Formats: sequence, structure tokens, C-alpha cells
Amino acid sequence: MTDSPPLEARVLFSRSPTASDPDSAWQAAGTVERVAAACQARALERLGVRALLVGEPDYPAALRDLPDAPRVLFVRGVLPERNRVVAVVGSRAATPYGLAQAGALGADLARLGCTVVSGLARGIDGAAHRGALEAGGTSVAVLPGGLDAITPRHHAALAEAMCVRGGLLSERASGPPPFRWTFLERNRLIAALSAATVVVEAAARSGALATAACARRLGRPVFAVPGDVDRETSRGTHALIRAGATLCESAGDVLKVLGSGPSCGAEAAPEARLGAVLRAEPRGVDELAAGAGLAVDETLALLLQFEWAGAAVALPGQRWRRARS
Repeated sequence: MTDSPPLEARVLFSRSPTASDPDSAWQAAGTVERVAAACQARALERLGVRALLVGEPDYPAALRDLPDAPRVLFVRGVLPERNRVVAVVGSRAATPYGLAQAGALGADLARLGCTVVSGLARGIDGAAHRGALEAGGTSVAVLPGGLDAITPRHHAALAEAMCVRGGLLSERASGPPPFRWTFLERNRLIAALSAATVVVEAAARSGALATAACARRLGRPVFAVPGDVDRETSRGTHALIRAGATLCESAGDVLKVLGSGPSCGAEAAPEARLGAVLRAEPRGVDELAAGAGLAVDETLALLLQFEWAGAAVALPGQRWRRARS
């Protein structure tokens, strides 16, 4: 073994709860286990999957807030920083209203410089992922099974698109989800990766509510999109609102709570740079453009997007301010 354990040792370590590190997992394994792990490692390498140990620098710091953070995380693509990440989750049996809301929310959050995280499931998850990508933004999916076994299969093309702008991750080395509860287990990773969680549609008993509950335990904001009072898929979201979740009508509602995010340098996305200089007090377009390091025409175009998403308010004299909570 080397100072940096090879992928096959990391695969074994992810499946060895009693092992203290990848080297000990490798040493304790038999020949058959080692051969199987090596074959799986080669298959993952062909997909571009890497395995991050919990103590390594590239491991998402946000996941370390979990009491049961995965010791090994399997990743394709690029993982975002938590302070500009929003989870959008909800029912698989989504209504046309829910799909439209999730798609619009994913797109608006992406335009405002956020990364959208969800679980790649049919329904609300898929609509949120697509909305973010179609708006030119980034999206990340947390899978219940291995990255070599996309679940559900009909979202394989969507998963590949996210690897171009965003990424995929799982705590499982390979294979489909082994148990039904595996889907609920992965929901804690969605909540932990995100600065806030938005539930678009959910029945009274829904996995999305487990994601919201985990976000609350971690002290992260929870939002819920209201729906028709006579729909089963509105019962869970309305229960969240009654329990204290923030009502969400637009991406602007989320941004009001999250604020402008990190200090944005020249390398940050234009949306994030403009969001960082937009304040509660009115400022002129020229001042905003100079502060964000953008051209005036680009600043105006982004401000219109912010206004449409409910995150900014236009005032007389070409002045703008952040929308109030």
C-alpha cells in the first residue's frame, strides 16, 4: 500500500465497518474480495469516479457535520461549496403544478448563482435538476446506489449531463440500492450538502420530509412550496409550513434567507458577484456594475433576472435594492 490508498482499497474500506483505514481493510480481505474490489475499482476508474476519504481535503466539509458522515465518498464531476447550494426535493408522483414549480425554481436558483442538489428521482427531483441545467447552471445528484448503476435507469442521460456541469456522488461503491431504506439513508447527504432545503411537493409520508427533518437537525433553513389544499402531495408541504418552515413562492424567498453568500472575487459567477453587492439600501446601476466588476448592460440584464425571480426590486432613477424578507 502507498501513502494514498488505491481505489480498490478504498472500495473495500467503504464496505468494512470494523476496519480503521483502507490499508487494514485490504490486509483483512481475502483473495476473492481483493479481486472483486480491483475489478470494481477499474470499472469506476473508466467512469471517472474518485473516492474521497473523510479526512482528505477534497471531501465536502459540509458532510462532516453529520454524526454518521460517510467514511468514503464516491464522486464524479465537481462538488460545490455549501454556501451557494440549495436542495430541491419532493414527490416522485408529482403533479404538473409541482413539476412546473420545481423546474422554475431550479432554473431561477441557477440563474442566481446557486447549485441545485437533489436525488435524481423521477418527479420533483428530475424537474429541479433539468431546470438548473437548462438555465445554464450546475446541479448535483446524490444517488442511493453506486455511480455505476444510475437509479432510476431512465435518468442516465440526465446524470451524464450533470457530470459536465455539476456532479454525482454516493456513499456506496457500486451496484443498485440494496434496500428500500437506502433511499431514505441517502437523504441526509442531500440535506447536509446544502445551505437550505426546499420541499416542492410531498405527501404526509414522504422521503422528502426526511430530508427536511435532517436539514432542521443540522440547523439549516427549510422551505416549502404551498399547493392545492385538496391534493395529497400538498399535505406534507403544508405540514412543514405549519411546523415553521418558510413559505417559498420563488427563488427570491430562498436568497433572502441565505443572503448574498460568500465574498465574491473576479473568478466567481457574475450572478454571485452581483448578488454580493446588492444591498437592502438602493444603489445605482453604475455603482452595482463597478462593485461586481461587470459591464453596465450585463448588470442590467442580471438585475432583470433577479427581479423576475423575486430577489431584487427596481426603483426610480435606475436604482435597485435587494428584496426584503
